[in-house]
Amino acid sequence: MPFLSYRFIQTGLSLLLALFLICFAVQLTLLFKPLYYFDIQYLNIPAQSNLSQIRIVENYNYMINYLLNPIPQAFHLPSLPYSQHGRIHFEDVKRIFTWIDILLLVTGIAGAAGLYFNIRNKDFHFLKTTSIALILFTIIPLTAFSLDFNDSFIIFHKLFFRNNYWIFNAATDPVITILPEAFFFHAAMMVLGLILSAVVLLMIAHRKLTRRTRG
Repeated sequence: MPFLSYRFIQTGLSLLLALFLICFAVQLTLLFKPLYYFDIQYLNIPAQSNLSQIRIVENYNYMINYLLNPIPQAFHLPSLPYSQHGRIHFEDVKRIFTWIDILLLVTGIAGAAGLYFNIRNKDFHFLKTTSIALILFTIIPLTAFSLDFNDSFIIFHKLFFRNNYWIFNAATDPVITILPEAFFFHAAMMVLGLILSAVVLLMIAHRKLTRRTRG
């Protein structure tokens, strides 16, 4: 295979693996409910929302389970009122996570095939290029978050949603009172932390496997 074609394929594999790891980090953060349970106390959410911790946990667990379930279903918070716009927004968010599930599956299968091929041929350069791709991905959000997380949060919603239903009114959608912006910041930091951990592991694996091959 010509060198340029081979490197093009290897770059494609690196991007596939990077996308897989990003999707994996997002889904793992969504699954990690203890982060929110910690923030209930740390951010004093019961006092901010005037709701009991039991009620807060009940509705949060429902939202997470709703978003993680790929099967279409009606949105219905167990013990909080919500508007039609609020319901539509959660349906929009669910569609995003469904696409993330699809990306996770497709990139996982394609990435596994590429991993098998490269490991069999003892070519581990893709580990380094995958880590570089992940570093480039984290630089932009980290810079944006450090400058102004609120503005970054707004830009994110404008990019991913075609309406303004994400702007909740606490009077009609009190669920917003149990989802403070600080929690989303902590979740974003967890996603980036997981990605950076993957970068470290990829670099260590690349160094050790390359040395073993040369030795």
